[in-house]
Amino acid sequence: MNTHEVRIGTETRELPVIDVGGVSVALLNLLGDTALVEAAAEELAARMPPGIEALVTPEVKAVPLAHALSRRTGLPYVVVRKTEKPYMVDAVVRSVVSITTGRPQDLVLDGGDVPRLAGRRVAIIDDVVSTGGTLHALTDLLSEVGAEVAATLVVFTEGDEREDVIALGHLPLYPAASAESATDRP
Repeated sequence: MNTHEVRIGTETRELPVIDVGGVSVALLNLLGDTALVEAAAEELAARMPPGIEALVTPEVKAVPLAHALSRRTGLPYVVVRKTEKPYMVDAVVRSVVSITTGRPQDLVLDGGDVPRLAGRRVAIIDDVVSTGGTLHALTDLLSEVGAEVAATLVVFTEGDEREDVIALGHLPLYPAASAESATDRP
């Protein structure tokens, strides 16, 4: 399997390069990787702009990162789910197609979380931003409930480099066929 090497703080990982349908990506998975999550949270906390009042993250892979950032900054965090749950009241829903799913999925904010965000300056926390589809849908959803997105903090950007996010690094996109021929690149 071909990999792409990344480094965050003192942590180094070989990310598998996988085909996600027409393009291949270096797949970052924070779930279960406590050392990498902690290293990323430490670096992102140092880059968090002043005036942020809450953190918002899409489920699922960035949830441990939002939790670790919350512990470091003392800021509350809200998880925007990908399916509406029976316990949700007055849920706010946006649809998005992300590069990793390749099909429409919902972003769902529980109406019970709206008061925690309305009128506040928030930071979106995510693992990777690529096309920006999820970021755009989250921004629209948060604006609808009266939150101001003041920053977006991610571990990596992917594909085109982005000036509109605070990132610890950048991952290239590979043509689908190059997953077989990708070389390790820091």
